[in-house]
Amino acid sequence: MDINLAHFNTELGRQKPENIIHTDNACPFCATDQLTDIIAADGDIILLKNKYNVIEEADQFVLIEGRDCDADIPDYTRTHMRRLIAFGMAHWARMRASGKYDSVLFFKNYGPYSGGTQRHPHMQLVGFPAFRQELAFHRSEFDGLTVAARNGVTLNISTRPRVGFWELNVIPQNTGATDTIADFIQIAVDFLRRRLDSYNIFFYHDGADIFVKILPRFATSPVFIGYNIRLLPSNLTEMRDRMRAMYFEGGAS
Repeated sequence: MDINLAHFNTELGRQKPENIIHTDNACPFCATDQLTDIIAADGDIILLKNKYNVIEEADQFVLIEGRDCDADIPDYTRTHMRRLIAFGMAHWARMRASGKYDSVLFFKNYGPYSGGTQRHPHMQLVGFPAFRQELAFHRSEFDGLTVAARNGVTLNISTRPRVGFWELNVIPQNTGATDTIADFIQIAVDFLRRRLDSYNIFFYHDGADIFVKILPRFATSPVFIGYNIRLLPSNLTEMRDRMRAMYFEGGAS
Protein backbone atom coordinates (compact mmCIF):
# COMPACT_ATOMS: atom_id res chain seq x y z
CA MET A 1 0.00 0.00 0.00
CA ASP A 2 1.32 3.45 -0.91
CA ILE A 3 1.60 5.65 2.18
CA ASN A 4 3.73 8.45 3.53
CA LEU A 5 5.46 6.86 6.54
CA ALA A 6 7.49 8.84 9.07
CA HIS A 7 9.31 7.86 12.24
CA PHE A 8 8.31 9.39 15.60
CA ASN A 9 11.09 9.75 18.16
CA THR A 10 9.39 8.47 21.32
CA GLU A 11 12.31 9.37 23.60
CA LEU A 12 12.11 12.99 22.49
CA GLY A 13 8.33 12.85 22.60
CA ARG A 14 8.40 11.96 26.30
CA GLN A 15 10.24 15.20 26.98
CA LYS A 16 7.61 17.43 25.34
CA PRO A 17 5.71 19.67 27.77
CA GLU A 18 1.93 19.24 27.83
CA ASN A 19 -0.72 21.51 29.32
CA ILE A 20 -3.95 20.69 27.50
CA ILE A 21 -4.83 17.82 29.85
CA HIS A 22 -2.50 18.81 32.70
CA THR A 23 -3.59 22.43 32.80
CA ASP A 24 -1.39 23.38 35.76
CA ASN A 25 1.81 22.75 33.81
CA ALA A 26 3.79 25.81 32.76
CA CYS A 27 3.43 27.16 29.23
CA PRO A 28 6.74 27.40 27.35
CA PHE A 29 5.30 29.82 24.79
CA CYS A 30 4.36 32.43 27.40
CA ALA A 31 8.00 32.89 28.42
CA THR A 32 8.94 34.73 25.24
CA ASP A 33 12.24 35.94 26.74
CA GLN A 34 13.36 32.32 26.96
CA LEU A 35 12.48 31.34 23.38
CA THR A 36 15.39 30.27 21.17
CA ASP A 37 15.93 29.77 17.43
CA ILE A 38 13.49 32.53 16.49
CA ILE A 39 13.26 32.87 12.71
CA ALA A 40 10.87 35.82 12.29
CA ALA A 41 8.34 37.86 14.22
CA ASP A 42 5.54 40.34 13.59
CA GLY A 43 4.83 41.87 16.98
CA ASP A 44 3.71 39.03 19.24
CA ILE A 45 3.38 36.58 16.31
CA ILE A 46 6.59 34.51 16.37
CA LEU A 47 8.01 31.77 14.13
CA LEU A 48 10.73 29.57 15.62
CA LYS A 49 12.28 26.15 15.28
CA ASN A 50 10.48 23.44 17.20
CA LYS A 51 12.60 22.42 20.18
CA TYR A 52 11.10 18.92 20.04
CA ASN A 53 11.64 17.74 16.47
CA VAL A 54 9.92 14.39 17.02
CA ILE A 55 9.35 13.54 13.33
CA GLU A 56 12.76 12.27 12.34
CA GLU A 57 12.43 12.78 8.57
CA ALA A 58 11.19 16.38 8.83
CA ASP A 59 12.11 19.89 9.96
CA GLN A 60 9.51 21.22 12.42
CA PHE A 61 8.67 24.84 13.23
CA VAL A 62 6.20 26.52 15.59
CA LEU A 63 4.19 29.65 14.82
CA ILE A 64 3.08 31.28 18.09
CA GLU A 65 -0.15 33.13 17.29
CA GLY A 66 0.07 35.81 19.99
CA ARG A 67 0.80 36.55 23.62
CA ASP A 68 -2.59 35.55 25.10
CA CYS A 69 -2.34 31.95 26.29
CA ASP A 70 -6.10 31.57 26.80
CA ALA A 71 -7.21 33.05 23.48
CA ASP A 72 -8.37 31.28 20.34
CA ILE A 73 -9.09 32.38 16.78
CA PRO A 74 -12.65 33.64 17.49
CA ASP A 75 -11.19 35.99 20.13
CA TYR A 76 -8.75 37.73 17.77
CA THR A 77 -9.46 41.12 16.30
CA ARG A 78 -9.92 41.02 12.55
CA THR A 79 -6.64 42.91 12.17
CA HIS A 80 -4.69 40.37 14.24
CA MET A 81 -6.28 37.43 12.43
CA ARG A 82 -5.37 38.89 9.05
CA ARG A 83 -1.78 39.55 10.17
CA LEU A 84 -1.50 36.00 11.47
CA ILE A 85 -2.69 34.31 8.27
CA ALA A 86 -0.63 36.61 6.02
CA PHE A 87 2.47 35.91 8.14
CA GLY A 88 1.89 32.16 8.23
CA MET A 89 1.09 31.81 4.54
CA ALA A 90 4.12 33.90 3.56
CA HIS A 91 6.51 31.67 5.52
CA TRP A 92 4.73 28.55 4.27
CA ALA A 93 5.27 29.78 0.70
CA ARG A 94 8.90 30.67 1.45
CA MET A 95 9.60 27.16 2.77
CA ARG A 96 7.91 25.55 -0.24
CA ALA A 97 9.98 27.70 -2.61
CA SER A 98 13.26 27.01 -0.80
CA GLY A 99 13.96 23.81 -2.73
CA LYS A 100 14.67 21.92 0.51
CA TYR A 101 11.35 20.10 0.73
CA ASP A 102 9.03 17.94 -1.35
CA SER A 103 6.18 19.22 0.79
CA VAL A 104 5.60 21.59 3.69
CA LEU A 105 2.69 20.90 6.03
CA PHE A 106 0.99 23.90 7.63
CA PHE A 107 -1.61 23.16 10.30
CA LYS A 108 -3.13 24.01 13.68
CA ASN A 109 -4.26 21.80 16.55
CA TYR A 110 -6.76 23.06 19.11
CA GLY A 111 -8.35 21.17 21.98
CA PRO A 112 -8.05 17.76 23.65
CA TYR A 113 -9.09 15.75 20.56
CA SER A 114 -6.85 17.62 18.11
CA GLY A 115 -3.57 15.80 18.71
CA GLY A 116 -1.90 18.83 20.25
CA THR A 117 0.04 19.14 23.49
CA GLN A 118 0.12 22.93 24.12
CA ARG A 119 -2.87 25.08 25.04
CA HIS A 120 -1.17 28.31 23.96
CA PRO A 121 -2.52 29.13 20.47
CA HIS A 122 -0.01 28.12 17.83
CA MET A 123 0.34 26.60 14.38
CA GLN A 124 3.01 24.32 12.98
CA LEU A 125 5.06 24.16 9.79
CA VAL A 126 6.67 20.82 8.98
CA GLY A 127 9.01 20.43 6.02
CA PHE A 128 9.54 16.96 4.51
CA PRO A 129 12.55 16.59 2.17
CA ALA A 130 11.00 13.35 0.87
CA PHE A 131 7.22 13.18 0.60
CA ARG A 132 4.67 11.93 -1.92
CA GLN A 133 2.36 14.90 -2.26
CA GLU A 134 -0.21 12.94 -4.29
CA LEU A 135 -0.91 10.76 -1.25
CA ALA A 136 -1.64 13.69 1.07
CA PHE A 137 -5.18 14.60 -0.05
CA HIS A 138 -7.68 14.53 -2.91
CA ARG A 139 -9.08 17.70 -4.44
CA SER A 140 -12.59 16.21 -4.22
CA GLU A 141 -12.37 16.57 -0.42
CA PHE A 142 -12.98 20.28 -0.98
CA ASP A 143 -16.26 19.87 -2.89
CA GLY A 144 -19.14 21.30 -0.93
CA LEU A 145 -22.23 23.45 -0.46
CA THR A 146 -21.25 27.09 -0.84
CA VAL A 147 -21.75 29.21 2.26
CA ALA A 148 -20.23 32.41 0.87
CA ALA A 149 -17.88 33.68 -1.82
CA ARG A 150 -15.94 36.94 -1.82
CA ASN A 151 -12.84 38.34 -3.53
CA GLY A 152 -12.20 35.08 -5.35
CA VAL A 153 -12.39 33.01 -2.13
CA THR A 154 -15.11 30.44 -1.41
CA LEU A 155 -16.23 29.08 1.95
CA ASN A 156 -18.14 25.81 1.77
CA ILE A 157 -19.24 22.86 3.86
CA SER A 158 -17.82 19.62 2.53
CA THR A 159 -19.98 17.08 0.70
CA ARG A 160 -17.02 14.69 0.43
CA PRO A 161 -15.47 14.97 3.90
CA ARG A 162 -11.98 13.79 4.68
CA VAL A 163 -13.13 12.17 7.92
CA GLY A 164 -16.77 13.06 8.46
CA PHE A 165 -19.44 15.49 9.64
CA TRP A 166 -19.17 19.28 9.29
CA GLU A 167 -15.86 19.94 7.59
CA LEU A 168 -15.50 23.51 6.36
CA ASN A 169 -13.35 24.43 3.38
CA VAL A 170 -11.80 27.71 2.30
CA ILE A 171 -10.83 27.67 -1.38
CA PRO A 172 -9.06 30.74 -2.75
CA GLN A 173 -8.91 31.20 -6.51
CA ASN A 174 -7.00 34.35 -5.62
CA THR A 175 -4.23 33.19 -3.26
CA GLY A 176 -3.26 36.82 -2.65
CA ALA A 177 -6.60 37.52 -0.95
CA THR A 178 -5.17 36.67 2.47
CA ASP A 179 -7.53 39.06 4.28
CA THR A 180 -10.58 37.19 2.97
CA ILE A 181 -8.94 33.82 3.61
CA ALA A 182 -8.34 34.93 7.22
CA ASP A 183 -11.91 36.22 7.60
CA PHE A 184 -13.42 32.95 6.35
CA ILE A 185 -11.14 30.83 8.57
CA GLN A 186 -12.13 32.91 11.59
CA ILE A 187 -15.84 32.50 10.77
CA ALA A 188 -15.42 28.74 10.26
CA VAL A 189 -13.62 28.29 13.57
CA ASP A 190 -16.16 30.42 15.42
CA PHE A 191 -19.00 28.31 13.99
CA LEU A 192 -17.37 25.02 15.04
CA ARG A 193 -16.25 26.26 18.45
CA ARG A 194 -19.88 26.99 19.39
CA ARG A 195 -20.50 23.24 19.10
CA LEU A 196 -17.29 21.47 20.13
CA ASP A 197 -13.99 21.98 21.91
CA SER A 198 -11.48 20.64 19.40
CA TYR A 199 -10.60 21.23 15.77
CA ASN A 200 -7.74 21.24 13.29
CA ILE A 201 -6.90 23.63 10.46
CA PHE A 202 -4.99 22.13 7.53
CA PHE A 203 -3.48 24.08 4.64
CA TYR A 204 -2.84 22.20 1.37
CA HIS A 205 -1.26 23.06 -1.95
CA ASP A 206 -1.45 21.46 -5.36
CA GLY A 207 0.86 23.37 -7.64
CA ALA A 208 -0.24 26.99 -7.38
CA ASP A 209 -3.65 26.06 -5.94
CA ILE A 210 -4.28 26.46 -2.21
CA PHE A 211 -6.92 24.78 -0.06
CA VAL A 212 -7.76 25.12 3.63
CA LYS A 213 -9.81 22.64 5.66
CA ILE A 214 -11.20 23.41 9.11
CA LEU A 215 -11.96 19.99 10.52
CA PRO A 216 -14.03 19.31 13.66
CA ARG A 217 -12.47 16.85 16.10
CA PHE A 218 -14.22 14.56 18.54
CA ALA A 219 -14.01 10.84 19.28
CA THR A 220 -13.47 9.56 15.74
CA SER A 221 -16.01 7.10 14.37
CA PRO A 222 -14.81 3.48 14.48
CA VAL A 223 -16.12 2.88 10.94
CA PHE A 224 -13.66 5.52 9.71
CA ILE A 225 -10.73 4.28 11.81
CA GLY A 226 -11.36 0.64 10.89
CA TYR A 227 -12.82 0.84 7.39
CA ASN A 228 -12.25 4.36 6.04
CA ILE A 229 -16.00 5.03 5.86
CA ARG A 230 -16.62 8.78 5.95
CA LEU A 231 -19.90 9.87 7.50
CA LEU A 232 -21.91 12.63 5.80
CA PRO A 233 -24.42 14.18 8.22
CA SER A 234 -28.07 14.46 7.24
CA ASN A 235 -28.28 18.14 8.32
CA LEU A 236 -25.60 19.48 5.98
CA THR A 237 -27.93 21.92 4.22
CA GLU A 238 -29.33 23.08 7.55
CA MET A 239 -25.81 23.82 8.83
CA ARG A 240 -24.97 25.68 5.60
CA ASP A 241 -28.10 27.81 5.96
CA ARG A 242 -27.37 28.44 9.64
CA MET A 243 -23.89 29.71 8.80
CA ARG A 244 -25.28 32.02 6.14
CA ALA A 245 -27.83 33.45 8.58
CA MET A 246 -25.28 33.91 11.37
CA TYR A 247 -22.43 35.50 9.41
CA PHE A 248 -23.53 36.69 5.98
CA GLU A 249 -27.17 37.77 5.99
CA GLY A 250 -28.57 41.06 7.23
CA GLY A 251 -25.32 42.88 6.54
CA ALA A 252 -23.13 40.53 8.61
CA SER A 253 -19.64 39.81 7.30
